[in-house]
Amino acid sequence: MPAPLRITLTETEDRTLQELSVADGVPRRTKLRAIALRLNADGWNVPQIAKHLKQSPHTVRQTLRRWETRGLRGLWEAPGRGGKQRWSEDDFKAIEQWLDAERRYTSRQLCEKLVNERGVRMGTKQLSRILKKRGGVGSDSV
Repeated sequence: MPAPLRITLTETEDRTLQELSVADGVPRRTKLRAIALRLNADGWNVPQIAKHLKQSPHTVRQTLRRWETRGLRGLWEAPGRGGKQRWSEDDFKAIEQWLDAERRYTSRQLCEKLVNERGVRMGTKQLSRILKKRGGVGSDSV
C-alpha cells in the first residue's frame, strides 16, 4: 500500500483553488484537480477523494504529486497534447472552390484530390466533420 500523501495549503493557495473550482472557462479536469487538492488539505485520504470524485486513486495521487512538483501550474495540461492539425485555411479554401464548381464530389474524392494537389492527407470522416463544423459547405455533396 502506498504511503499516505498529505499536502498543506496556505490561505492564499486555498482561496485560489476554491476560485478555480467554481470559475467559468476553466477545464473540468483542472477543476477536479483543485477540488482534490482542497479535500486532501482538509484531511481526506486518497481513497476517499477518489471515491467522492469518481476517479482512480492513481489519478488523485498523480494530482497531489503534480501539486508538490509544479504547484499551481501543475493543474493544467501541458501544451502540445493531442494530434496536430494537418490542414490549413488555404486547404479549406481550395475545397470550397472545388465544391463551388459544377461537379459534385464525395468525401473520398475530395480526400484524394487533397493528397494529389495539396499533399494533405485526411480521412473521409474527418473531412466531413470539418465541413459540417465550418457551416455545411457542400454538405449535400459530401
